[in-house]
Amino acid sequence: MNLKNKKILITGATGGIGYCLVERFNELGSVILATGTSNEKLENLKKKFTKIHVKQFKLNEHSKIEEFIDDMEKKLDGIDILVNNAGITLDNLSIRLSEEDWKKVLDINLTSTFLMCKHTIKKMLKRKNGKIINITSIVGHTGNLGQANYSASKAGIVAFSKSLAIEYARKNININCVSPGFIKTDMTDKISEEFKKTLIAKIPSGKLGTGIDVSNCVAFLASDMANYINGETIHVNGGMYMA
Repeated sequence: MNLKNKKILITGATGGIGYCLVERFNELGSVILATGTSNEKLENLKKKFTKIHVKQFKLNEHSKIEEFIDDMEKKLDGIDILVNNAGITLDNLSIRLSEEDWKKVLDINLTSTFLMCKHTIKKMLKRKNGKIINITSIVGHTGNLGQANYSASKAGIVAFSKSLAIEYARKNININCVSPGFIKTDMTDKISEEFKKTLIAKIPSGKLGTGIDVSNCVAFLASDMANYINGETIHVNGGMYMA
């Protein structure tokens, strides 16, 4: 996978999967712009991976996304690859889920992904080349207790990505999804051991995945090895869900 000097914009870079994405693309010699909401975490990321660029940005500020992409493209002198990894959860049973929490999750997870893709594709069209990888989730395919908003947002990303892939395939722009299952992160570390055992019992491989499992898949889709893969969702879940 030759991704040396490829210019890559990664959202949600300070989370568990985001960190592994930065680490993997850094190993492959890519030019990385890592974004997130925590300036402190971004600076820590910069200390660890000294060659990367970092930028604090809140994806719920939809009116600023076009300007953000313009600025980042100038900073990198182009964007070859966009990885939409940022996402939030606000869980509750559907009858207790407020409309506000429904909208917050859809705004960050789905609407922001739409706007990031829209404005990045405009830049990629000028260069007649590009790769976009959108991170979705197993629950976007299976649903999950207390996650109607999150599941809907992730399912929406899959359908949206397929539509994009159809629209821009002839322009040499590939859009694909990676759908992680239950991955070992700070979030899953908070799950009780009893519930974790119940989860693992449902996974044929008998273990949680890692951020490295996800980042390897993303790197493959970002590379020239995946040039004829478009509109697909690759599942990284140890066999828990088989499409």
